[in-house]
Amino acid sequence: MSRPSSPRGHWAEVFLVFLRLGVTSFGGPVAHLGYFREEFVTRRNWLSDAAYADLVALCQFLPGPASSQTGFAIGLMRAGWGGALAAFLAFTLPSALALVLCALLAVNLEGGVAAGILHGLKLTAVAVVAQALWGMYRSLCPDRIRSAIAIAAIVALAVLPLSFGMFGAILVGGLLGAVFTTAPAEGERAAALRLPLSRGVALSCLLAVPVLLLALPALAGQHPLLALFDSFFRAGALVFGGGHVVLPLLETEMVASGQVSEPLFLTGYALAQAVPGPLFTFAAWLGAVSAAGLPGAGVALIAIFLPGFLLLLGVLPFWMGIQNHPGLRRAMQGINAAVVGILAATFYTPVLSGTLATLTDLAIALALLSALMQWRLPAWAIVVLGALSGAVLSMAA
Repeated sequence: MSRPSSPRGHWAEVFLVFLRLGVTSFGGPVAHLGYFREEFVTRRNWLSDAAYADLVALCQFLPGPASSQTGFAIGLMRAGWGGALAAFLAFTLPSALALVLCALLAVNLEGGVAAGILHGLKLTAVAVVAQALWGMYRSLCPDRIRSAIAIAAIVALAVLPLSFGMFGAILVGGLLGAVFTTAPAEGERAAALRLPLSRGVALSCLLAVPVLLLALPALAGQHPLLALFDSFFRAGALVFGGGHVVLPLLETEMVASGQVSEPLFLTGYALAQAVPGPLFTFAAWLGAVSAAGLPGAGVALIAIFLPGFLLLLGVLPFWMGIQNHPGLRRAMQGINAAVVGILAATFYTPVLSGTLATLTDLAIALALLSALMQWRLPAWAIVVLGALSGAVLSMAA
């Protein structure tokens, strides 16, 4: 087996790039994947479009927050363990700190201009996701077979529950790809995904997840923070797709158990959508408003992300060892096409159906999309324009 390649960058470089993304990446996991593709594939060329698609497909397949797992892996690839930690901290802390501050100060941002700004940020997400989808479709669905696989994935999500539909779409896409597509040329893809991670470390990470799932309930009664860690670790380990999918699990763990009231839960959910970065940072709000307070915010945040990262680290070396097999590489083409369909379905709901209510909304979203694709404005400028548009609409109403 070939030795893992050495990282090519520095953790500080990774931190600065992800910090900028952490304060500008509005719109949820699908939009985040669009921001990542633009930054690391198109702009910086840290990995190829095909390698990025493979990584996204793998992270979609595993439990946990897919966009954060993707960012964690990119940081690991670029600058080793320091890069992985830098990517996670820089992308996560801006939204987590904002939510904790709101929790501690009991800020209520509902109504008026604040609601308009939130709506403008949702319109920004429409433009960002549309650009990402178009780019991924052109690259990953260049023929009739893969276009059909993408459409079939949308149908699967329309008729099946989200987690089952997502898993089934990826599985069927892989099978159809293995049978009906032609394997791509050898070379760039495997090299691009080679990470400094041994199989021994990977097995330890993989084993840690079931061990913790079994051990934490037994330890939960010994300290309130251990009970909190148990609740959020279990939620992070059992959710496929991340983002909004984790909310029912968190409601069961925190509201049904009486640790957080339903009004506080819903307020935090609204705020989590108004800040940039991963929606999983909602855990920081829940930890902060629980009896555990500020320490609970940190415990909840670490616990909800940890299982997804452990599973990713546990799978990556074995994934890299077999990804050059011709049959698997054909299957990956089908999986990549299915991921395009999954992202398209998520774009429709909740991003599109929950945002465009009027012709004015459509006009603003198209204007932002044009600014991205034709005028080539940076993502942060689109975010500012979207927020300002929402604020102006709210004041004019």
